[in-house]
Amino acid sequence: MKNYIYILSLILIFASCKSPSVIITSKAKAKELGIYQTKTIAVAETNKLEKPKSQKVKIKKEIQIEKTEPEKGIKAKIVDENDPEIIIDTENTSYFVKQLINAAKENLGANYKSGGTTKDGFDCSGFMFATFSNLDVHLPRSSHEMSEIGIKLERNEIQKGDLIFFKTNGKRRINHVGLVIEANSEEIKFIHSATSKGVIISSTKEPYYNRTYTQANRIFVN
Repeated sequence: MKNYIYILSLILIFASCKSPSVIITSKAKAKELGIYQTKTIAVAETNKLEKPKSQKVKIKKEIQIEKTEPEKGIKAKIVDENDPEIIIDTENTSYFVKQLINAAKENLGANYKSGGTTKDGFDCSGFMFATFSNLDVHLPRSSHEMSEIGIKLERNEIQKGDLIFFKTNGKRRINHVGLVIEANSEEIKFIHSATSKGVIISSTKEPYYNRTYTQANRIFVN
């Protein structure tokens, strides 16, 4: 009997020292008993790198324009032929003048024709009108109107490409025009359509043109 009681006492003592075993059958039960915790992952906070705001950068492009002589005539145009202050301004004036003179010389020998503006025949202003029109420069139709555009020049200022005007046959106002193709201190050579000979080159050394010379105008700025 004593042995039975001793053994029973030992069993109770052992049982009191050992935590009772619990069978968990669900996650909910484990959470209820406080023995289940959701696994957490510690995430280190990092400073978010702010994306730079897009900036519109203005790039200044430096364009270098190489000046070359064009193969074709320069296109210039008088906008209002009634404005006496009109002047054609182009950086390639010298080249333009060469083209202008060449265009005029192509018609050397053409006949004179009153009101004419073609190779079939030119009058003086018709010849200038047609010559300039070939290079897209539109002059007034009459010599008198042409004398009212551009800059009026002193005789020693006259250069190639200028228009030269005359009062011929005792006229009181300008009635003849030509294109200067050469100018120096001694004489001025010009191409024009004369009533007697058609398109020719004449000079202010000739008494008739020296006497009837009236003025010269520049419509191109050198």
